[in-house]
Amino acid sequence: MKKLRKLSVVSKVLLGQAAIVLFAVICFYIFGNELSAKSAIYGGLAVLIPNFYFAQKVGKHKGQEARKVVRSFYAGESGKLIITAAIFAMIFQDPNIDIFAVLMTYVSALTVFWFALLVRIY
Repeated sequence: MKKLRKLSVVSKVLLGQAAIVLFAVICFYIFGNELSAKSAIYGGLAVLIPNFYFAQKVGKHKGQEARKVVRSFYAGESGKLIITAAIFAMIFQDPNIDIFAVLMTYVSALTVFWFALLVRIY
């Protein structure tokens, strides 16, 4: 438990999103089928990959002057949006997807941001 408290907020958010994605994939596999589970994985990747990119982009400039941090934030957010759009474009190329599972997993993982703002335990 102490190791979890030592993690940065960004790491906690990414870890929380990965946990939500894993939970959703398992639920879709148990209560749905393999197609739903595969689609849930797609939705999870659509949120995890761009957020990991953003975290890496912004984390490089931690502790530097404000101008560089803000510039990296905007570049990271722009890149994140482009990567998300590209991933969804690739997802929709697969004719055998469960769109409900994709979007449900994607939205569920995004809710971690909301809870991170509400619960600030360091």
